Amino acid sequence: MNKHLFPPSHYLFIIILFICGCQSQPHLKPGEGFVDVKGGRVWYRVIGEGKGTPLLFTHGGPGGTSRSFYQFAPLGNDRPIILFDQLGSGRSDHNEDSTLLTVDNFVEQMAALRRELGLKEFYLHGHSWGTALALEYYGKHPEGIKALIFNSPYFNTAIWKADADTLIMTLPDSVQQAIRAGEQTGDFESPSYQMANEVYAKNFGVRKTRLASDLDTVPAPSSKFIYNYMWGPTEFTATGTLKTYDNLPGLKRIAIPTLFITGEYDEARPRTVHYFKSLVQGSKMIVIDGAGHGTMHDNREQNIKAIGTFLDSLDSR
Repeated sequence: MNKHLFPPSHYLFIIILFICGCQSQPHLKPGEGFVDVKGGRVWYRVIGEGKGTPLLFTHGGPGGTSRSFYQFAPLGNDRPIILFDQLGSGRSDHNEDSTLLTVDNFVEQMAALRRELGLKEFYLHGHSWGTALALEYYGKHPEGIKALIFNSPYFNTAIWKADADTLIMTLPDSVQQAIRAGEQTGDFESPSYQMANEVYAKNFGVRKTRLASDLDTVPAPSSKFIYNYMWGPTEFTATGTLKTYDNLPGLKRIAIPTLFITGEYDEARPRTVHYFKSLVQGSKMIVIDGAGHGTMHDNREQNIKAIGTFLDSLDSR
């Protein structure tokens, strides 16, 4: 057998390849940009100088924006945090092409963003509708995801509607009657139905003042068209393409650390979120005191601490 299988110069080349292959992903620098996806461009922003594993946030809606995630900017002290607006809303390109409004398309937008940023490892956080997308994304592209955070989660429309019905029963009779009338007649624009929606939102959406941020400097409107097409007129009335949505089986297939977060008065009721937790082996759950669905507005400090403590515990392993 030949003593040297390769010339000395080849050994040096192999060593360089090995070192390059073992290097972690390049550190993400703060800034913003766009990534091309089917149907237009998706806007993203990286916040924070931290050196830890990046944290990618997926916002709610459908048709919402990432603006509320500016409240989590302090997490950037430990790691880059990545926000983006789903196509059709926020600072991404807007359109009303309903053929683009599928779960698969939104998942592929996330995949395109990951490729654009060169993410090899990251934590994935979803809020509300964003938790459904986070779970869908994990189911199709699990590689590199170190942990999942489901904040005020939605995975099944029938369960969401049942929770809404339970919460509505705690409201004044006049509000309950207005909601029943709207759903029976289909008149979702009547003053009484709109009034009922405002009462519901004040009790179970953002209960306190919606917080502002110095980072939020550019108009980034949500899309009522997307919300109505995919969901419906209000949080408690589902008439859109997600009317029969269900991905509870996806929870049972999770095989990485998972944290569930919900508000004390959240639309995603703590009892329901505890049930979701029971489907994910070894998962954890935290209830944010005094908060509705907008946990980052109603109790920002506790919400940040819950996420930070969970991720720090994983980083230290």
